[in-house]
Amino acid sequence: MVYTVTLNPAIDYMLKADGIGAQDICRAQSGEYFYGGKGINVSVVLSRLGVKNTALGFVAGFTGDELVRLLDTEGINTDFIRLEKGNTRINVKILSDKELFINAPGLEVSEEETNALIKKLDVLKSDDFLVLSGSIPQNMPQDIYEKLMAVALKKGAKCVVDTSGNTLKNVMKLKPFLIKPNHHELGELFGQEIAPGDDKRIEEYALSLRKMGAENVLVSRGEYGATLVLQNGKVYHMPAVKGKLVNSTGCGDSMLAGFIAGYIRTGDFEKALRLGSAAGSATAFSYHLATKEEIEKVI
Repeated sequence: MVYTVTLNPAIDYMLKADGIGAQDICRAQSGEYFYGGKGINVSVVLSRLGVKNTALGFVAGFTGDELVRLLDTEGINTDFIRLEKGNTRINVKILSDKELFINAPGLEVSEEETNALIKKLDVLKSDDFLVLSGSIPQNMPQDIYEKLMAVALKKGAKCVVDTSGNTLKNVMKLKPFLIKPNHHELGELFGQEIAPGDDKRIEEYALSLRKMGAENVLVSRGEYGATLVLQNGKVYHMPAVKGKLVNSTGCGDSMLAGFIAGYIRTGDFEKALRLGSAAGSATAFSYHLATKEEIEKVI
């Protein structure tokens, strides 16, 4: 079983518009609501690839009810902590000649509610995966990922972390099974600017993350594909499939979900990377997260 954690889930309001300008009114041609949040995206793509999983995190208010309803329609198993105050945030994503994303602030979470989430991990077993995705809200303990990982590791589960900055640095000492920075986040960790097409430097800094504690490092690189550095030092570069970018939201999450699904199926890192890269590319070519059929077409 895979358990995903999204500390700051959302409903994404996706608008399509011909152009974004300074005029008084910008009119959208269409608008749709989708579930949002990095861990939730991972859960959805895992489910579409036939991997059982449970989405954990926090929801609140009428928007929280709608988020759960949207996930129910996808057949996603959820076990959220329901907060007494506030509403799950709504993020606005405008797709036009350029992309404009406006993310709303997150919920206020109490110490008691935080501890309730940690308690949820008591069900973990040695063959389970715990996926921690996204940033930590400012009002939450900044070591929450470390606390969650400590419980998971005690149970023998594998920890996968997709975050950035100090949050990522701080979990390294716990030796996560896999981390997935993108090339921007990789550069930020070392105070460098790394171009997505720079194989040599991406490999160099990914190997440095291995030395810092991560067992395996998967770097997503947009149109340049992905690089995987394994615990044994072996390195794979996987190119992206060429196609028209429709929406960049969720591409990295889809790659991570595909990788986990491939690894659970085969235990083979190269096959996992191939499925992960296909899932990331398929989502890039889609209006929202890729379906199983779209991923199979790309692979």
